[in-house]
Amino acid sequence: MNDPRDRQLAVLAGLVQLERRVRAAATLQELAFLIVNDTHTLVPYRQAVLWRADTGTVQAMSGLAMPEADAPFNLWINRLMRQWVGEGTATRALTAHDLAPGEWDAWAEHLPANALLVPLLAADPQPDAVPDDVKPATPALLLLARDAPWQEGERQIIDLLGDAYAHAWKALAGNKQGRWQQVRRHWRRRRVLGGVAAAVLLLALFPVRQSVLAPAEIVAANPVIVRAPVTGVVERILVDPNQTVAEGQPLVQMDGRELESRLEVARQALAIAEAEHRQAQQQAVFDERAKSSLAVLAARRDQAAADVAFVQEMLGRIRITATRPGTAIYDNPDDWAGRPVSLGERILMVADPADTRLEVHLPVGDAITLEPGTPIDFFLNIDPAAPLAATLIRAGYRAGMTTEGVMAYRLAARFADGTGDAARRRVGLKGTAKLHGERTILLLYLLRRPLAALRIKLGV
Repeated sequence: MNDPRDRQLAVLAGLVQLERRVRAAATLQELAFLIVNDTHTLVPYRQAVLWRADTGTVQAMSGLAMPEADAPFNLWINRLMRQWVGEGTATRALTAHDLAPGEWDAWAEHLPANALLVPLLAADPQPDAVPDDVKPATPALLLLARDAPWQEGERQIIDLLGDAYAHAWKALAGNKQGRWQQVRRHWRRRRVLGGVAAAVLLLALFPVRQSVLAPAEIVAANPVIVRAPVTGVVERILVDPNQTVAEGQPLVQMDGRELESRLEVARQALAIAEAEHRQAQQQAVFDERAKSSLAVLAARRDQAAADVAFVQEMLGRIRITATRPGTAIYDNPDDWAGRPVSLGERILMVADPADTRLEVHLPVGDAITLEPGTPIDFFLNIDPAAPLAATLIRAGYRAGMTTEGVMAYRLAARFADGTGDAARRRVGLKGTAKLHGERTILLLYLLRRPLAALRIKLGV
């Protein structure tokens, strides 16, 4: 743009745009950043410093997002600004020779040859607008430095910008009423945060009852265990799972072929022993030696007779009958057909379907202090919306391995009278038990597992 009028219009447009941006600044820090950086669009310079008189520190520097408070340059310029702030309110040019001779080297190290000091002054509002404990706004100083001398036209532009900067500074920092409102908002936020913190603390100290969840199963309370009466093979189960049986009804049929063979052998041995004993009796009339062997042969005969009686008794046990009415409880009859069993091995149970209890497996990691009489809520897997009430009657002293491979304490609980119908308390149903322990504060209740894991990790 060679035409001077065009250059003037461009400068005027830039001035208007910069003023609009300055007046739209929302915070003092944003305004300071615009002053030290965007002034360069109208007046060229190499370095700019905005110093705040009420705090006595550098507010902003060109090219830096946040000035270092303890930097050597900041400490040096703060000392000079404290001297210049009381030496007048007009814009003035400065060089190193305006300082004491001892400062010339520092000027040459930190600043270009020519500087322009611009006070940002604003008229104070009415002193009675705010309380006495709020300090009034103080001026700020803008220092622009470059190598070339400052021209008169540039100084006029700087003065116009200084008025706009001062007005914006007054709006954000020099307005006592606005600052008082900011202080009030700050303390209001602090009261809100304090109230929230107090509420959280009270909530953390709120007493709650400890509770823990554990897998559980409905089992028979007083079942009759049907065990193998002899060592042998199960031929078949004579009743179906969960079938109602009567007293004396056959339950299990054992394979008796081995015992029948043993009985036949025992009978043959008995017949031989009896024949030998009769022969000795006949010879004893004439033979003294035969007479002396009668006692031994009689003992053999009696032993053979006892063997026959024992095997016959064992054959009578191979058909196991129910000793009481109830329900046959076992898994699958096909699993038992042809299965060898040892003497005393459990085959099935006969239990009263109405006489049930709750068996809980409490994992070691979830164990809490539980006393007999502790209330338990049992949530069935088939009907979790309607829990069954139970009461703890016994807790295992030592933990054992469950079928799922988890170390757990075995707990027994009794259902409350009239709790649930027979279908919902059927033996074999599983679910989740919620055990209620002693009272504690909410904070310890929530941090119980993390604290336990931390203790294990630290070994304390």
